[in-house]
Amino acid sequence: MRTWREAVDGATRLLADAGVPSPRVDALALAAHVLGVDHLVLVMAPAPTPEALARFAELVDRRRSREPLQHITGRMPFRHLVLAAAPGAFIARPETEVVAEEAIAAARAVGGRPVVVDLCTGSGAIALAVATEVPHAQVWAVELSEAALAVARRNVAAHAPAVRLVAGDAADALPELDGAVDVVVANPPYIPPDAVPQEAEVREHDPDLALYGGGPDGLAVPRAVVRTAARLLRGGGVLVMEHAEVQAAAVRELVASTGAFAAVRTAPDLTGRDRMVLARRATGS
Repeated sequence: MRTWREAVDGATRLLADAGVPSPRVDALALAAHVLGVDHLVLVMAPAPTPEALARFAELVDRRRSREPLQHITGRMPFRHLVLAAAPGAFIARPETEVVAEEAIAAARAVGGRPVVVDLCTGSGAIALAVATEVPHAQVWAVELSEAALAVARRNVAAHAPAVRLVAGDAADALPELDGAVDVVVANPPYIPPDAVPQEAEVREHDPDLALYGGGPDGLAVPRAVVRTAARLLRGGGVLVMEHAEVQAAAVRELVASTGAFAAVRTAPDLTGRDRMVLARRATGS
């Protein structure tokens, strides 16, 4: 009978041949999923049953077809959380963890009970990171897609039931909070219509509504987010919004052009790429 080490080694080769970016990590994650454990230590793994090996082979075949690992396991790590993942909701990437970190830092700096709004929340990842790492914060999360809302509801119920999840468009969300919000954070869709993602996992499995930002430059939704942030934020409140690396200058310009923000700057992700804009709501504008 094959051992788990042999099974994982074989799966790693198959996934590598299929172009999966992290074949060994994914093979281990799939084996752990079959065994019902968070992490698999091969030297401590039990002897696999034929049923377990058959299940493992089935999951590896799905990953070979470039179905996202998160959809196969139903689990999506994000910062210190493990969230539910499912088709219809955008899979949060590691670079977005830095966006969440900036929002968390801004909320902590407020003190008291900061009010934080996450626009285009998707699975709820950023909102839940803020709610669990700044437990005294009042967090609102807005999402338009019903499929994504279904995933977000599961995550909110599991991790931070106090998060207020709102079905709605980021363009006109939460008028009752106008001028009362301390931090607005967003990872909106921002891909231009002609920039089809190269990764099969993104191109074929992430919902178009979460990818393409509208307009020739992909910035129609980000523009709406910025306008809403200008309306929601109090004087001195902070905007944190993710964007594509090539959009840094354009996004700084669109934020500055509102006349509502000061100290507009670009910040990098973990790899040093320009991936988010930060700005402070001007007082009295």
